[in-house]
Amino acid sequence: MDIIKARAEMREYSSRRRAEGKTIGLVPTMGALHEGHLCLIRSARRECGVVVVSLFVNPTQFGPAEDLDKYPRTFDADCAACERSGVDALFAPAPEEMYRPGAETCVVQERLAKMLEGATRPTHFQGVLTVVLKLFNIAAPHVAYFGQKDYQQTVVIRRMAADLDVPVDVSVVPTVRENDGLAMSSRNRYLAPDERRQAACICEALKQCRERFAAGERSAEKLKAVMRRRIDKEPSARLDYVEIAKPETLEPAGTVEPGDVALVAAFIGETRLIDNAILD
Repeated sequence: MDIIKARAEMREYSSRRRAEGKTIGLVPTMGALHEGHLCLIRSARRECGVVVVSLFVNPTQFGPAEDLDKYPRTFDADCAACERSGVDALFAPAPEEMYRPGAETCVVQERLAKMLEGATRPTHFQGVLTVVLKLFNIAAPHVAYFGQKDYQQTVVIRRMAADLDVPVDVSVVPTVRENDGLAMSSRNRYLAPDERRQAACICEALKQCRERFAAGERSAEKLKAVMRRRIDKEPSARLDYVEIAKPETLEPAGTVEPGDVALVAAFIGETRLIDNAILD
C-alpha cells in the first residue's frame, strides 16, 4: 500500500492509474476506522480496480465548540486496517497541505446545507463540501463511497457534484450497526458504559417509527412523536431534532410516503450522534 501525503503526488498517482485504464474508487474518511469504514472499502474493492482511502481530520467542518481537538486519531491502526482490506493508496495529508496559507475560497450550498444538521452546525457542510471537492480534484476518482448514516451529507455531496459538473459517481452504502442496532461511529468511543447502553434509544426510536409506518400511520407529526417519546425516556439523552423528510430535497414531509427518510440527532451525555431510516 502506498502512503501519500502530498497533493501533487496523489494527483500523479491517480493520473498514472487512470492511464492504465483503472477505475479509481475513493473512500473519504477522518480516520479512527471502524467496521462501517471497512464496509465502504470492501464495496470499493469489489467494484474498482484501484482503491484510495483518504485520512484527514478536516478542521473546517468543526464548529468552534466542537470536538476537533479530541477527535480520535489512530493513524497506525488505520494504516494496518487499510492494508488488511486491500487498499492500494492511503492519502493522508497534513492540514497545511490541504489548505494553503491565505486560502479564502469555499463551497457554499444555499438550501440543502442549511437544513437539519446545518441548522445546528451552520458552517459544517461548508467545510464538508469544500474538502470533498478538493479530494475529488486531487484524487480524481471515478466513484466515491459514503455511508448512509450521514444521510444528509450524501444528499448535499450528490447535489454539489451535479451542480458543479464533477465527473464522480457517489455511491451510498447502507449503515453498519452494532449488535444492539447503534449505528457505528467514531464518536461512539466517547460514550461511558451507561451512556453506551442508553444510546440504543436512537435506533430503537427509528425502529418504532418504521413499525408504525408499516402498520399504516402516515402522519409525520405522529411518527415524530413516537421517536421523541422513546428518546426522552433515557436520562442521558437530549434531543437535537427529529424529522421526516423527502429523500432528495430534505423538505419536511406532512403525509409520509414510502421512501421518505426519518432522521434523528441527539446528545447522549456530551456526545452528539445521528442516525436515520428509510421508510418503506
